[in-house]
Amino acid sequence: MKKTRSWKDPSIYVQKIHVEQSCMELDYTREILERAKLPYTVIPDREDPHEISGEYPDNLNHGKHHLLLCRNRGHFFKPCPGTKEYRCCDYQVLNIGMNCPMDCVYCILQAYLNKPWLTFFVNTDDLLDEMTSAFGAEPDRFFRIGTGEFTDSMALDRITCLSSRLVEFMAGQTKAVLELKTKSAVIHNLKDLRHNGRTVLAWSLNSPPIMQMEEIRTATLDERLQAARQCADWGYKLAFHFDPIIDHPGWEQGYETTIRKLFQVVPAEHIVWISLGALRYLPSLKTIGTRRFPGSRIFYQEFIEGLDNKKRYFRPRRVALYKHIYALLRKYGSADTCIYFCMESDEIWQEVMGYIPDDKGGIPVMLDRTVC
Repeated sequence: MKKTRSWKDPSIYVQKIHVEQSCMELDYTREILERAKLPYTVIPDREDPHEISGEYPDNLNHGKHHLLLCRNRGHFFKPCPGTKEYRCCDYQVLNIGMNCPMDCVYCILQAYLNKPWLTFFVNTDDLLDEMTSAFGAEPDRFFRIGTGEFTDSMALDRITCLSSRLVEFMAGQTKAVLELKTKSAVIHNLKDLRHNGRTVLAWSLNSPPIMQMEEIRTATLDERLQAARQCADWGYKLAFHFDPIIDHPGWEQGYETTIRKLFQVVPAEHIVWISLGALRYLPSLKTIGTRRFPGSRIFYQEFIEGLDNKKRYFRPRRVALYKHIYALLRKYGSADTCIYFCMESDEIWQEVMGYIPDDKGGIPVMLDRTVC
């Protein structure tokens, strides 16, 4: 399972494209096909590609070779599906597609989705119109938006060039910021864009053994950090996410190695926020993950069922993980960087950080003030 090559651009895993018939009339679709230079087939609207045999999720590895270009006929823009039992950062999800060419053992999408191929929505004019309408409907609200809920924000960007459209659109907004979160190192489309500080580039990070063994077809730690450093040089604000934090032999040294490298390479003053979240998963993911990745051991630990019905480490174990990592981030990082928990209780906040979000106005306020 160890990496034997660079996957800084995971879109090279895609081998074939399928296009809904009505989407062939869009200039954007034809641009994507020209850039990709891959074989493609045109299929009737609302039909699935027929070339992927087998049952889900056993056909996921095969399915990730295939990209479907289609229309999103639902909403692009909606609130993050947090739960009332744990503190949510209250950001808005921008749905640009489904699934990802990377293959992380712990990826929740394996249990959440039921189609093995990659999907990208090409009706981007509708996407931008929907965002414009949302901003206009609440002109006094500050929107913090992310595209990384159902796919990686940048994994297909060599082919789609969506980032340039989004960055240039966001540059004209005064009450919104967009976060593009990735495990890739695909950044070339971001160069020379007028971003006006309205786009935050973010990377998920982990302990080196976890990145090497559990995050398949992802960029290495060095590739991610060098990409982040380049984006900082281009004037972008940055963010990082230690999520999921995974208990494993040598975890203390592993996370310290990553954090020390982070601040050796990336200027701390460019980092607006860093999130922490321990491994949590739908119970069905264990069955899928252990079947697809029999060499992984991350699901064979002690877990409890949390208030959100997800499996979580016992509270004392989560606190031990968090305290170690939080102390390192405070030691090496900037005091101006907002460090926050993703989906944790007030009790965890108090025990690890010494305060609860309400003491500082709530998580949304804590994050918004770093980019307003």
